[in-house]
Amino acid sequence: MKPIPTLAAFTRLLALGALLLLAARAQAATDPLPSWNDGPAKQAIVAFVNETTDQSSATFVSPAQRIATFDQDGTLWVSHPIYTQVMYCLDQVPKLVEKKPPLREIEPFKTVLSGDREAIASLPMKDLETILAATLTGMSTDAFQAEVKAWLAKARDPRWHRPFTALTYQPMQELLHYLRDHGYKTFIVTGGGQDFVRVYSDAVYGIPPEQVVGSAGVTKYEYDKDGRPFLIKEPKLLLNDDHAGKPEGIHLMIGQRPHAAFGNSTGDRQMLEYTKAGDGARLSMLVLHDDAAREYAYGPAQGLPDTKVGSFSQALYDEATQAGWTVISIKNDWKRVFVFDQ
Repeated sequence: MKPIPTLAAFTRLLALGALLLLAARAQAATDPLPSWNDGPAKQAIVAFVNETTDQSSATFVSPAQRIATFDQDGTLWVSHPIYTQVMYCLDQVPKLVEKKPPLREIEPFKTVLSGDREAIASLPMKDLETILAATLTGMSTDAFQAEVKAWLAKARDPRWHRPFTALTYQPMQELLHYLRDHGYKTFIVTGGGQDFVRVYSDAVYGIPPEQVVGSAGVTKYEYDKDGRPFLIKEPKLLLNDDHAGKPEGIHLMIGQRPHAAFGNSTGDRQMLEYTKAGDGARLSMLVLHDDAAREYAYGPAQGLPDTKVGSFSQALYDEATQAGWTVISIKNDWKRVFVFDQ
């Protein structure tokens, strides 16, 4: 027969339990990356920050050189089943046709107006570029910013029925804060439109407009009827900030090679290569979307479904493995995906 615990022993057990609970809460409070599982990805981030911010480290990086670049679509927020900016452009087509009625019978505007989702999804890239050029140019920069703000305020994602700006990845938001808390300046380097992302980057990511590098069109200086100057957006591409355009844009707009870079697709490959090629401690990371239950699953790396949106090829995965980049598995490395996850 087992002895019955004394009141004193029971009290000690309660006290021990309370201490363990307090210790767990303290650890959670001091963990700068609470939405990350403890694994290779989280460990790589913490080790990199420690190595580059400890003055006694051989790989110490001065505050002025602490640059971290982030792709946006698929890296900081949801990009499936279609890029958010493309959704914006499609939603602007009816307004455009009201101003220019002949477009109603011209492709690809006719297909967009039909509302046939399958047909819209099947539009070739050339047609999408026509839609983007027509809906992103021909107005002043101020008018464009106002249109984007108004759209973001009312538009909702069809799956979660939330504003698109609410669909940012909580682990990446924590990473942005963690890096900034250690003196890193964080930049968005995106293939998306620079003017589009700058509208909300500060409010959503804490990244001011001047720290957004994106695909940019030509603007022209003009005067309105009252003689006030303004910039008008013209249908001519100045910088295609994708693939090799990313390191080119980084040099043009930032002027320093990043010490850390984060992406999720083949369009980010050159940015990660460029970052890793620098001297000293460098961190190159790719987000792999492999969680269909909590977000989406696509590759085609590692046998995941193929996609035209944010493709992560097996060749990119193999390069990451060989070059010492870290692949972030949403399924395995993230405790939660969105801030609203339970």
